[in-house]
Amino acid sequence: MLNRRHLRIKVLQTLYAFSQHEDKEFLWAKKELFKAVDQMYELYISLLMIFPELKLKGEHRVDENKKKMLPKEEDINPNMKFIDNKIIQILEENAELRHQAEDHKANWIGDDRQELMRKMYNHIRQSELYFEFMNNEKEGFEEDKEFIVQLFKTEIANFPLLYDFLEERSVYWMDDIDLACSMVIKTIKSFKEDSEDHKILPLFKPNDDEEDFIADLLRQAIKNRPENLKVIDDLTQNWELDRIAKMDVLLMELAITELTTFSNIPTKVTLNEYIEISKFYSTPKSNLFINGILDKAITKLESQGEIQKVGRGLMK
Repeated sequence: MLNRRHLRIKVLQTLYAFSQHEDKEFLWAKKELFKAVDQMYELYISLLMIFPELKLKGEHRVDENKKKMLPKEEDINPNMKFIDNKIIQILEENAELRHQAEDHKANWIGDDRQELMRKMYNHIRQSELYFEFMNNEKEGFEEDKEFIVQLFKTEIANFPLLYDFLEERSVYWMDDIDLACSMVIKTIKSFKEDSEDHKILPLFKPNDDEEDFIADLLRQAIKNRPENLKVIDDLTQNWELDRIAKMDVLLMELAITELTTFSNIPTKVTLNEYIEISKFYSTPKSNLFINGILDKAITKLESQGEIQKVGRGLMK
């Protein structure tokens, strides 16, 4: 589920937290790293769990309308197209989703969360997208799927009150929201009408080495901090390290660690990844500064034999 860039960002965030606590050790940092990764998965599961909650709000509204003193025809025979949506039904009945929701406590239980769901449901009911879906007289699995995808993109993922809630829950979730939303959409699009096995995405792909990758990257970055900082200091002689933005230094530390530790990752891949990350997590124009220093670092470390790539096409 998680891509390498996002994993690198999680290591960067953890290294930043570690640098703020000089009394902490690697095991503390590793625990924080995997906690942050796990919270990312909690966000993904929580977003999927919104749909069954919205269905419950719809069912409650139908029940309440039928209890009116003078119900209208639409109250007695309501439009059930949203409540009967086949995609929502799949999510509602998905055993793995329920298991992960319980395991991660990714639910919408509680007065404040229920109020958020109520407001979201009312917001959705007033949208043009909802009105069109409820009244277009089209039926079928693909119609239901397309509606849910568009509903999530336009009304749920962009609902301001949801952003406020997520920001209060975790300082990192604002960094994770785009990836989590893309995974929700990917999950929904993968559902097939003729299938009984509707999978949700795992945190890590089976048989991959992503867990080892982030643990090793963090371990080596912490272990080699003195040496990495010396390399950076030598290459920035016109700058004192404490005058360089802290995030710039951390980004370069991680890049140098990856360059010298992972012989199977091409040099260009590492360089490009950290330059891209710097565009979002450092000061304006930092990517140019970091690019220049890392280019010098690569030349120096290669000449010293510190960067050694193995495998076809990995030398550059």
